[in-house]
Amino acid sequence: MAILSSYRHIVSQPGAAAFSASGFVARLPMSMVTLGIILLISARTGSYGLAGAVSGAFVIASCLAALAQGRLIDRLGQRRVLLPAILICTASLSLLVWTVEVGYRLPLPHLFAGLAGATMPAVGAAVRARWTYVLSDSSARQTAFALEAVVDEAVFLIGPPLATILATAWHPAAGLVAAIAFGLAGTVLFTSLRSTEPPAHPARPESGTAFAMPWRALLPVGLISFAIGGLFGSTEVVTVAFAESLGDKAISGALLALWALGSLLAGVLTGTIRWRVGPIVRVRFGVIALTALMAPTPLIDEAISMGILLFLAGFAIAPTLIGAVSFIEQAVPPSRLTEGMAVLHTTMAAGLAPGAAVAGVVVDNHGVHAAYLVPICSGLVGVVAAVATHRSTAALTFPEAPGEMVDLAERHAE
Repeated sequence: MAILSSYRHIVSQPGAAAFSASGFVARLPMSMVTLGIILLISARTGSYGLAGAVSGAFVIASCLAALAQGRLIDRLGQRRVLLPAILICTASLSLLVWTVEVGYRLPLPHLFAGLAGATMPAVGAAVRARWTYVLSDSSARQTAFALEAVVDEAVFLIGPPLATILATAWHPAAGLVAAIAFGLAGTVLFTSLRSTEPPAHPARPESGTAFAMPWRALLPVGLISFAIGGLFGSTEVVTVAFAESLGDKAISGALLALWALGSLLAGVLTGTIRWRVGPIVRVRFGVIALTALMAPTPLIDEAISMGILLFLAGFAIAPTLIGAVSFIEQAVPPSRLTEGMAVLHTTMAAGLAPGAAVAGVVVDNHGVHAAYLVPICSGLVGVVAAVATHRSTAALTFPEAPGEMVDLAERHAE
């Protein structure tokens, strides 16, 4: 099919299919860990507030450590950073399961969740850095970023129902244990693929010139990403509670999977389009559409209607995130690309934590329907940021040639 020809071209590059596939397995914990924590703790304690707080500790630590990890990956190389990180993360999540099972509520679950979040490997950023390394054509890179957005959505399509089924039909800890296994196996395989690994960029290059990060250019997309993260984190918690209010917590996995499926389909289409508007414009319109589509959720009280609405809302997710990744890839120096990608993940994680925690508290105290106002409010923050940052990015232009990225970074560096 013609629509798949652009994807066929990029995956035919030597080693590309292998690192993308192993990256998929390594990223499955993205969609399973926080949900697995919520399912485990809510089953053992009955408290969504505690579950949201522990999952919040995980994402806060991930947020705080992501930039540092991205910088280390750029300077030391992917294997030297990701391999030790996954070993520590695996041990920490295993200890988290143990503390919950034996009845600890404070502070050990929070501490182990935080350590696991701080060492969760930034495989998504590393995969995108590999695509930039192996592809020289900007159009091909756009398709690669769309492919990885589709992979991300496949992760969220498969992970939540898998974690939910394992936790509800087998054992409350089974979803989280599966996430641990996927993360370890996928990251070890990914780091073993050395031929496509980008070279390390030492802090002091041979030329003696260190390129600054263009923070002014990254701030607008970071603000919007923060708001989207809040929407994601709160929707996950509230949807689990919504399904339980219907008498079947397992439905939550299917609802979240429909959300991801809508985004996956939109991501496939995005990778086949030659856009005439800049990436930041796509980000702005995407966050507005996502918020508008989530607006009716507090009024819905049955699963089928909620599934349809989440499916439609999902169509706004992938194009927005692909635009954000394209913006960053064009704006930052190549020697700091992984760190630049980590900005997106950091700001999104910064929104995930309060979104999940606030949603859990609202569910416990005011019920499910009121709690769906939390993701809507998060989306409105993104809409305000999109409108408010229009002028600050209107004058920015983005080069097509990789060699021009450094000039852009220097012009907008503070």
